[in-house]
Amino acid sequence: FSESGVPQLVQPMIWDYAADLDVEGKVHLVEKYHRCGFSKVWFASAFKGATGVNQSLTLVGHHLKNHLQWLKVASNSPADVLEGIALTGWQRYDHFSVLCELLPVAIPSLAVCLQALKNGGYSEKIKENVEKLLGMSNLETETFMR
Repeated sequence: FSESGVPQLVQPMIWDYAADLDVEGKVHLVEKYHRCGFSKVWFASAFKGATGVNQSLTLVGHHLKNHLQWLKVASNSPADVLEGIALTGWQRYDHFSVLCELLPVAIPSLAVCLQALKNGGYSEKIKENVEKLLGMSNLETETFMR
């Protein structure tokens, strides 16, 4: 495959929005792309959307778990293969669907996910930092915020 020249022209993006994504399977996929000549790959996660076609509120914990799983994939993948991660924020599932999880209700999720990636994990200290940054007194991750 590498003789085709394609691996020198593109960088694959591996998408998965599940809270329980298969870390081992994704690591194997990264290794397979690397063996095929791709020197770099991207990951794609979601900080909102991707949980239901008519979802109106963002369940922060789902998206946080997804990012924590991607961190595990990154730490178990070959060194220097990961180029980056794209945080997607779905507005709708298709052009005929209503909008879902508008950006304002998803800002806490975006902040949590970015901080988890920046810090290589999530802790009570990081939660407190996000609360301070957003001017919130109680950031909920396992229930819908009110």
